[in-house]
Amino acid sequence: MNFFEGKKAIVLGGKTGLLGQALVRALHEAGAEVTATARSGLNPLNSEALNGFIDREEPALLFNAVAHTQVDMAEDEPEEAKALNASLPEKLGQLSQKMGFRLVHFSTDFVFDGRKETAYVEDDPTAPLSVYGKTKLQGEQKLLALGLDDLLIVRSAWLFGPGRDNFVSKILRLAKTRETLSVVHDQIGSPTYTPDLARHTLALVDAGAKGIFHVVNSGRASWCELAAEAIKIAGLNCRIEAIPSSAYPAKAVRPAFSQLDTGKLAEATGKTPRTWAQALRDYVYTDLADQFTEE
Repeated sequence: MNFFEGKKAIVLGGKTGLLGQALVRALHEAGAEVTATARSGLNPLNSEALNGFIDREEPALLFNAVAHTQVDMAEDEPEEAKALNASLPEKLGQLSQKMGFRLVHFSTDFVFDGRKETAYVEDDPTAPLSVYGKTKLQGEQKLLALGLDDLLIVRSAWLFGPGRDNFVSKILRLAKTRETLSVVHDQIGSPTYTPDLARHTLALVDAGAKGIFHVVNSGRASWCELAAEAIKIAGLNCRIEAIPSSAYPAKAVRPAFSQLDTGKLAEATGKTPRTWAQALRDYVYTDLADQFTEE
């Protein structure tokens, strides 16, 4: 029997969020009854509104795909970042205890400092370098401190996919009109296709997985390599110039290396994510089909 068939699920951020929209589609395909929210309709920081909404919906599952993800802006808005990335997860955990729904929360590779030379596993020491990373780690810690029986925390990274602008869509839009683009080459991570992230997350839920799991597409890339591959797939005539991070100053410090290991995911579900390059082809040829066609 399909675990999700007929189950009620809430996806916070499911109406407009890059990950949230992918979760909604995956849940619908799995047969769940899904309610998606947007900040314009439900302010998750309004405790009374949030409590009332969840109480009325009576979900079996709640996916928290809401976060303050503007990494540089978070440096200037630490309290706003803390409210969404740390305080909200704790509140949702408390409501999970009280109301009995299963909570799935999403975190990030930015909880690591990037000094490791091999892919990070779930129990590697954390040492975030930015307000964004620090507040996301606080969210994890606050949830774990509650001692929830079936909490699932999914760390992911470098998201691209349909439904919302992202690094890949921006690069391809720029590449249409420019001969050269300069892209950072000394930050390496795990590019992740949101439909794949959503499917593997549901597989973890179905397997009864608990605790922290890394869910990303297989392989590693620099931002430069990701941009170059996207442009190649789209058949655009634009050259990528590799530049160091120092040539592209940013307020927040990013980890230089943050590839995530998915061995624990494979052990729990029996499934290993496909490579980011395979997923990227799907994104360009399927999701962006009206903009790019293979020559």
